Parts: sequence; C-alpha cells; structure tokens
Amino acid sequence: MNVQIGCARTEDVASIFALLEKSGLPQEGLSDHIRTTLVARSDEKIIGCVAIELYGSAALLRSVAVDKAWRGQGLGQQLTQAALDLAQEHKVKTVYLLTETANEFFARFGFRSISRSEVVPDVKRSVEFTTVCPERATVMGIEIISPQKGASRV
Repeated sequence: MNVQIGCARTEDVASIFALLEKSGLPQEGLSDHIRTTLVARSDEKIIGCVAIELYGSAALLRSVAVDKAWRGQGLGQQLTQAALDLAQEHKVKTVYLLTETANEFFARFGFRSISRSEVVPDVKRSVEFTTVCPERATVMGIEIISPQKGASRV
C-alpha cells in the first residue's frame, strides 16, 4: 500500500468534495478550511481526507472519509491521528466532532460523548454545528495534552 498523507491543495477541492459526497458527508463550509485539510493519496489519486477547523485553542474535526476500495486498511485511523497531530501543532487544546455513525471509531482515540453545551461558542457557530449536522448527531470531544503526555478526555 503506497499511500501518502499530506496537506490538501486548492486544486484538490473537487476530488475531496466528490469523496465526501460518495461517503454521505457534508461539504458545506469545508472550502474555508482547505489549509487544514489533509488528504491520503495513492498514485496522486485522493483516496481519503480529513479536516480540522481551527477556532483559537479549539478545533472541529470533520470530513473523515476513505474511498470504499481502501476501507478496512487502517487509513481512517491514520488520517484521524494525522489530524489530531495537526491540531496539536496549532496549539489546540480541545478537539470536537459531530457524528451520526462513528462514535465507536472516535472513542478509540479517546473522544467521549459530551453535551452541546460543553462545546465552546466559536465551534458552536461553525457551519457544521449550525446548519449541516442534525441535532441528533452525537457531539464528542477530546482534550489535547502536550506531546509528552498524550491526549485525555474532555
């Protein structure tokens, strides 16, 4: 498996949006966060993506998607970890996400279910929170600690 994970480029937007659409995930608001979007490539083809939206010391993890042909090989885990590492590089203290189907997947990284009231206001004002994800979506969060200490739950 010759896969490289790296920063998305502006010209990747159409491919990322196509992958998100195939995966049943929203594209709204993502184009404003391309500089903090990561992609997995195989022979220059985008086969996976993940993004973080930065809001000061908080971030929203979103758009974790892997091409159907590449699922089950750990790529989603690699992308998620790469996004958490990127958040840490940006001095993020808490990462939030919304999910309707992947609670158990994200729990493996230490995310836990939280109430919407626990989310910082800037993240709550994001497109993902205000218009894209339904109220029934599970909100999860994780507190990022220094690289020496790892991560802990919110």
